[in-house]
Amino acid sequence: MIQQKFAFPEFARHLFSDTVAMASTDPRAPMPRLLGDEVLAVEQVSTARAREFGAGRDAARAAMVQLGHVPRPVLQGPNRAPIWPVGLTGSITHNETTCLAVVTDAPEIAALGIDLEAASALDPSLWPEVCTMPEMNWLAKLGPSQRGNFAKLIFCAKEAVYKAQYQISRTLMDFQAVDLEFDLQASAFTARFTRDLPGFAPDARLRGRFSILSSTFVAGVEICR
Repeated sequence: MIQQKFAFPEFARHLFSDTVAMASTDPRAPMPRLLGDEVLAVEQVSTARAREFGAGRDAARAAMVQLGHVPRPVLQGPNRAPIWPVGLTGSITHNETTCLAVVTDAPEIAALGIDLEAASALDPSLWPEVCTMPEMNWLAKLGPSQRGNFAKLIFCAKEAVYKAQYQISRTLMDFQAVDLEFDLQASAFTARFTRDLPGFAPDARLRGRFSILSSTFVAGVEICR
């Protein structure tokens, strides 16, 4: 567990520019202290969900400190999206053992998105829901033993894209609304919107990066103004 806490911020930093701070926490640890109205988000949730929420906010505040800011509340808005303090933007993700948060105060960065998922095969019944037809064609060219894992990578990358675009569009986006192309050698991907979204030009493209760490996929997206 100690190695994992060290490994994620150390080896996932390259997913974002130098002006983005990253921190990790353990959602299995005792519930951290919440600030202000953050407590409203955990009043009627399970203990596990409350710990995930608290650990994510704790990681976000640790990232704020890295940037030289006093820790501030990160409230929960519609669709459970974080409401970042004025002058900051970021993203939070978690699984059963790790919470990761990225935060920036760089004015040239409009939004961030991060997601982590187990590097395991995605259930084939979910592939048509998650993957567009070009992505399905790409999976078909891979070896049979690889397809499920790369389908999960597509899922992870689209979650990161969703979190980043939502900060701008405030629009719920399904998996078919974005088409991904991967550069596996560069550990990078390009996301092309297949539908118009508020705040984005038609056929807009976003660039992202991914890593495989501790049997986990981590994907990151950074949108500049």
